[in-house]
Amino acid sequence: MLELESGSNDPMAYMLTIILIEVATVGARLSVGEVVLQLILQFGVGAAIGLAAGSGQATAMIAILVLGSAFLSFAVATDLGGNGYLAVYLCGIVFGNSSFPFRRGVAKFTDGITWIAQIVVFIMLGLLVNPREMLSVAAVSTIIGVFMILVGRPLSVFLSLAPFRKLRLRDKAFVSWVGLRGAVPIIFATYPVVADVEGASQIFNIVFFVTILSLIVQGTTVISSARRLGLIESASASDDDFGVELADEHPSSLKTIELSEADLSGGDTLKEMHLPEGSLVMLINRDGRYIVPNGTRRLKAGDKLLIIRESESQ
Repeated sequence: MLELESGSNDPMAYMLTIILIEVATVGARLSVGEVVLQLILQFGVGAAIGLAAGSGQATAMIAILVLGSAFLSFAVATDLGGNGYLAVYLCGIVFGNSSFPFRRGVAKFTDGITWIAQIVVFIMLGLLVNPREMLSVAAVSTIIGVFMILVGRPLSVFLSLAPFRKLRLRDKAFVSWVGLRGAVPIIFATYPVVADVEGASQIFNIVFFVTILSLIVQGTTVISSARRLGLIESASASDDDFGVELADEHPSSLKTIELSEADLSGGDTLKEMHLPEGSLVMLINRDGRYIVPNGTRRLKAGDKLLIIRESESQ
């Protein structure tokens, strides 16, 4: 839910930023009809380009194709007057829900590129900040930040999630608290500076200060707040413990389980575990050491088993 919110907020935030800049620079000459038309064009073209770019697939150099599709969708959508951020977001959603070879490897590649991009962006934005100017807006920025953290976001979250009756109060409270602001608001704050809007430098400093305040206050308390609200799940084994991946077209799937004392109550060997028909243990991970299994191998609590299973249709 939080990832969906974060990704879908950026296109709208970009659009609102552009509209407000035009209002500040054009003034009364900007009509409501023009704003509506611009919204339709931005989101219509952006959505179409993003979905189209995400639909193209190839087996060779798939990681480069995914990255190139993101850049291409942004460039084409922006050139046609659409919303490039929406195009990239939808392109990513389509790719993420598609079946193609080496999905896990591609995910790790794009995750690494994302972290590098974030580091570069924050370094570049940090170079634009004058500490003396930041101090001059510290008081008003703190008031704005505290209001957004304690009043604005909780109010908007509870109103937005009111129709979802199955969500518990603690779930809504967690979503209310984890409203992190990253590099995107700071990037958008540079737009008024480029457009030479009056007071743009002060806007940039305030946005930068509020973002840092959010990261410090909320970012450092994500785990502790989740623990206080009882939302921490016990760690479970994952396929990443083995680094094995099957192509989606294979008529089988992988599952990883971590053995407990209860699992070994009927016997501590594989032949005594009575695995479901069509299942086979491929590897055992014991304290980071990989063991090739056999029927007489003694198992211990805490062992992680990589199991391959036939699909239900087989």
